[in-house]
This record gives sequence, C-alpha cells and structure tokens, in this order.
Amino acid sequence: MINDDGEAFEKIASLIKKIDFCMLTTISEDGTLHSLPMSLNRKIDSAGNLWFFTYGSSHKVLESQANPQVGVSFSDTAKHTYVAISGRASLVRDKVKIEELWEVELKAWFPDGVDTPDIALLKVEAEKAELWDSPSSVVAQTIAMFRALTGAPQDVGENIKVDLKSQVVKN
Repeated sequence: MINDDGEAFEKIASLIKKIDFCMLTTISEDGTLHSLPMSLNRKIDSAGNLWFFTYGSSHKVLESQANPQVGVSFSDTAKHTYVAISGRASLVRDKVKIEELWEVELKAWFPDGVDTPDIALLKVEAEKAELWDSPSSVVAQTIAMFRALTGAPQDVGENIKVDLKSQVVKN
C-alpha cells in the first residue's frame, strides 16, 4: 500500500523506467486526439518531467505548441501494469540537456547524434498520473477469477491517482 505522495511518485517513476515505449497523445488542429508511439528511453526526472527526443519541426511538436496539454500512456501487458500521465509539453533545444540525455541507441533516429539538424527534446511536465498494477502471475489471476466466480472479494490490484502539482494521492 502506498502511504504518501513521495512513495506514489517513486512507484510511478519506477514503473515508467521499466517500460520503454509509450503512446504520446496530442490534440490535432481540428480538436481530435492524435496518438503515436514514442520511446521515453526511461527518462523521468525527480520533478516528474518526461523527456522525448524529437525533431523540433515535427507534427507532434507543432500540435503540442498549439495546445500543450498532452497524455502519455505506458503499458506492460505481461505484468498487468499501466500508467497514464497528463501534463503540458514544451519544446527544449538546450544543447547541454540534449547531451545529458543522449544515448547511443538514438542514432537510429538521429544519425548525426546530438549534432543532428533540428534535434530537440519534447519535455512533458507531468501534472497528474494514474497507475494500475494488478497481480501478474498465472496463479494470482486464476485465484482472482475463481473468487470472482464464487462471489468472494478479490484483489484486483492497486489503482493510484496522483496530482503531481498539489501532491495529492488518492487510492
């Protein structure tokens, strides 16, 4: 059981760091939602900011500049762990920060490394987070299913909501 906001944030951060790819959702010019897979490279800082490498002139950046409210969803279906983050996106072209977060695997998308023209970071300042963490073993799932069939209470796992701006935790 999570006892405080710091513990909840640490759990969310640790889960995110185990899931490389996520879905980033922006709001299109016509007001519809637009989602695309992104690699976070397991980068979340102590303030709850998510850092994505991108091209500064990409469509997702243009959408996030027009409407900075974004969503980021993580899922580890094998472990039945899911995290949803909502926050505000901003474009960061700080060369020092780019070098700090750089990993050699990024060369697949940015062939000239940190000197790739138009390379930038999309920073998502997390405002709210929610996680679902369920029992993942076959035995735990079988027991939960049996309990559900018999009407007995079952442990469906944890659901935690965190307002990262006011540091309020709700179970």
